[in-house]
Amino acid sequence: MLALDFSSRRSKVFDVLCIGAHCDDIEIGCGGTILSLQRRYRNCRVHWLVLTSGTARRGEAQRSANAFVAEWARGEVRICDLPDGLLPSHFSDVKAEFESVKRQIEPSLILTHHGADLHQDHRLLSHVTWQTFRDHAIWEYEIPKYDGDLVTPNMYVPLAAATAARKTRLIMKFFASQLGKSWFKAENLDALMRLRGLESRAASGLAEAFHCRKLVFESASADAGAAKRH
Repeated sequence: MLALDFSSRRSKVFDVLCIGAHCDDIEIGCGGTILSLQRRYRNCRVHWLVLTSGTARRGEAQRSANAFVAEWARGEVRICDLPDGLLPSHFSDVKAEFESVKRQIEPSLILTHHGADLHQDHRLLSHVTWQTFRDHAIWEYEIPKYDGDLVTPNMYVPLAAATAARKTRLIMKFFASQLGKSWFKAENLDALMRLRGLESRAASGLAEAFHCRKLVFESASADAGAAKRH
């Protein structure tokens, strides 16, 4: 198991772009990672892009974003009003939102849906993320659901027990509109973090997991050689 560190980002703004199809996707998929990044990198700036919402859910998403992202780390929060479940038929609108965000933000890290997710909205956003941001670090998060589409990840973020507990507590607090759904339970959120914690041997036994298609390793010697050539 190899560790990944963003220490080189400490001297400049570390922009993280979080993308979700629905108002609770970001929090469920990578809420613990967002909390952990802010604690570790004080130069972190977190941006939020949600593609679907309604009047009630927009308010939930805005309040949740404000709770997950400290005021000092808060970047742009964009909550669109495209229809839930129908994003593939609104591809041009989705693409326009992505291009607008791209013009304003140069992210160091992007957190988005997994490309093999069986929900049509989730899958589309993953594909559009890769189409739009072609030279960026992209981690694809997972969403537990009826479809049973969870597969083996290759990237893990260990979470402190307090961080995992806060993630679950905030999700259950701010998304009251989802409480009637049988899958929307604190124990389900905790169970996935415990499974990924076991797989990654996290000290706390808790983790979030991602799918990372591409990683580029740049050694110090390569950087020095490039500097000499220029």
